[in-house]
Amino acid sequence: MNTIRRLLPFIALGLLASCGRVIPEPDPQIPAVVAPSAALLGAVRLPSSSSGAIDSADAMAALSAFRTSCRVATTREDVSGLTNTADWAVPCDAAAAWPNTRAAEFFATQFTPVRVGEGTVFATGYFEPEIFGSRTRRSASDVPIYGVPDDLVRCWRDGTPDSEREGRAPLSRRLPDGSCVPHLSRAQIEVGALDGSAPVLGYASDAVEFFFLQIQGSGRVRTPEGDIIRIGYDGQNGYAYTGIGGVMRERGLLGDGPGQYAGSMQGIMQYLRENPRDGGDLMRLNESWVFFRELTGEGPIGSIGVPVRGESSVAVDPKFVPYGAPVILDLDRTVANGLWVAQDTGGAIRGPNRFDTFWGAGDQAREIAGGMSGRGQAVILLPNAAAARLRR
Repeated sequence: MNTIRRLLPFIALGLLASCGRVIPEPDPQIPAVVAPSAALLGAVRLPSSSSGAIDSADAMAALSAFRTSCRVATTREDVSGLTNTADWAVPCDAAAAWPNTRAAEFFATQFTPVRVGEGTVFATGYFEPEIFGSRTRRSASDVPIYGVPDDLVRCWRDGTPDSEREGRAPLSRRLPDGSCVPHLSRAQIEVGALDGSAPVLGYASDAVEFFFLQIQGSGRVRTPEGDIIRIGYDGQNGYAYTGIGGVMRERGLLGDGPGQYAGSMQGIMQYLRENPRDGGDLMRLNESWVFFRELTGEGPIGSIGVPVRGESSVAVDPKFVPYGAPVILDLDRTVANGLWVAQDTGGAIRGPNRFDTFWGAGDQAREIAGGMSGRGQAVILLPNAAAARLRR
């Protein structure tokens, strides 16, 4: 992969409109869906030359990321139906002792290139934002960073007909009398309705920055003393996510014309700051509120419970791409070309060739992800045993 990488997942046009990171409540088990057949996915083996030459530095980073995925790939059902847990045993056993200096050889020998569908890609980017804040409130405008509320549960709300009580109950608020109602919306939380019923991990100094950190689902809070508080997604209030970029575009606020703002995360943030009243109303249209937990250890945690790594981890739709699978992207945004490992998913990551590339933290990551909107081709690398079952 090239040295500099990407920046921001919210938008690059498409992303902020539907948004990539507000992930539905993470579940330790893969959602109960019927695994499609490989034939249904249109998955076919490709010639070994289809994977092209793999850069050695890119391969080393991907091999390190792949090793962390093995405990998931070898134990958890692949809902895409392209692999089974036994298929991953050989490459995972090999990865444990494989020399990093021969990482490119590892991917060339342990995997077979496969195309899913037409292989035509739309790729965006995301990053780990860093915002200013503190452990204690220092200003009346500081925004609390809440943990999961005590009354947030999954339960059927009063009045829900029995005919609609299928699958998992919605995230709701259980009242003292035992009844269930919708939980608090963003607007209600903003005015303090959650105070006293949820732990407070700290306070964000900037409401706009915190709004986008919630979209990302994880980030860093830098205190005036220089300490870093790392926070990650731990729940959500049960309301659907609304991408304000899409709303702004419908209202003619984004574009290249006079008085319009750039259709990027940076342009949207500029509008919110320059128009605080209307900007606040816009943010409240997204009723979804994310709750956090404090993180320790390496990197933000992806949806499969392993750390995601900048310039190596990519979010996928697991119904089409197995978690743990290496992915080779060849895009018109060349900064994202190269080898990635499927380790995450996202609310807008839907379909066989929809990817969200992770760029890490920092200003450079923020800028690349913020403008990442790439199209091209993708090749999925499947364990040889799994690929052998596919048609050519």
